[in-house]
Amino acid sequence: MLSKLCELLFPSVPGVAVVAVSTDGEAIRIEARCTPAGAACPDCARWTERVHSSYLRFPADLPAAGRRAQLALRVRRFFCPATACGRRTFVEQVPRLTRRHDRVTERLRQTMSAIGLALAGRAGARLSQVMGITTSRTTLLRRVMDLPDPAATQPRAVGVDDFALRRGHVYGTVVIDAETHQVLDLLPERDAATLALWLAAHPGIEVVCRDRAGAYAEAADTAAPQALQVADRFHLWQNLASAVEKTVAGHRSCLRDLPPPAPEPEPAWETPVAAASGEDTEPDDPTGRFAERARAHHALVHDLLAQGVGLRHIARHLGWGRHTVQRYARAARWQDMVKGRKRQLPSKLDPFKT
Repeated sequence: MLSKLCELLFPSVPGVAVVAVSTDGEAIRIEARCTPAGAACPDCARWTERVHSSYLRFPADLPAAGRRAQLALRVRRFFCPATACGRRTFVEQVPRLTRRHDRVTERLRQTMSAIGLALAGRAGARLSQVMGITTSRTTLLRRVMDLPDPAATQPRAVGVDDFALRRGHVYGTVVIDAETHQVLDLLPERDAATLALWLAAHPGIEVVCRDRAGAYAEAADTAAPQALQVADRFHLWQNLASAVEKTVAGHRSCLRDLPPPAPEPEPAWETPVAAASGEDTEPDDPTGRFAERARAHHALVHDLLAQGVGLRHIARHLGWGRHTVQRYARAARWQDMVKGRKRQLPSKLDPFKT
């Protein structure tokens, strides 16, 4: 019976025997011991069977059948037989179950590492609590940081882009393997010199996938002249959508010359209220209030820029966000700021708005 429990509780962990199993309401206590006759010294690797003493270890383990598992593992302390060895005594370890000075089993450590990689700190701690694992967000982050770095590879195609360490103030560069989609490195700056040093250390790069930033283009030309520079798919779609939107907004007046479509006859079973509930996506009149406000704001921002006022001072003076002022400053025409908007649907309050 105990041998079957050992196969169920400690699969693929040799050298462990279950002594007793008891349950106490919400917890299961598993008493186990080590079965090898001796152990090898971790320093000199000499085998010994001379036992100094024994004691119980209580490493935390994975929950069993929805209950918290309490593992009581009896381990022995051995004498080292080598007189020249600096270690007088040592404690035996169970491979794939325990490690020195650790209070959790290897399988619990691997589970927490996987949860930390998938969900990070707070979300991972909430999921662990549901699974019956007692831990905190900082412990999960420590388990992730304890993982060894992946083996270094020689990438053939890389993608580079910037990311915000502190949005609007501090930015870095992320380098990704374009074939495996794995993060290769995080650089502290987003200038050409920092990326050029990284590219020079990886001479086997054949393709550099980047946005249209001039710093990344300069770094690729300098440190990887043999590499083909291509634009990434995200920025291609983003630039295309932005160009189409600005073009349509700039020719909104052409839509007014089109004859209005003839109204379709309503079905006999459809009431006028139901027919008016459809969504109308026709753009607003470019002479409306939104267009007037966009024209006035665009003129105000460009007048202040012509006087030599900086973007931050303009934002502080007008009480706007810096990015809003930046969009008006970059727009050559006020029409570029007018986005396609949905016209308001008819309402029962329309006759009373005046």
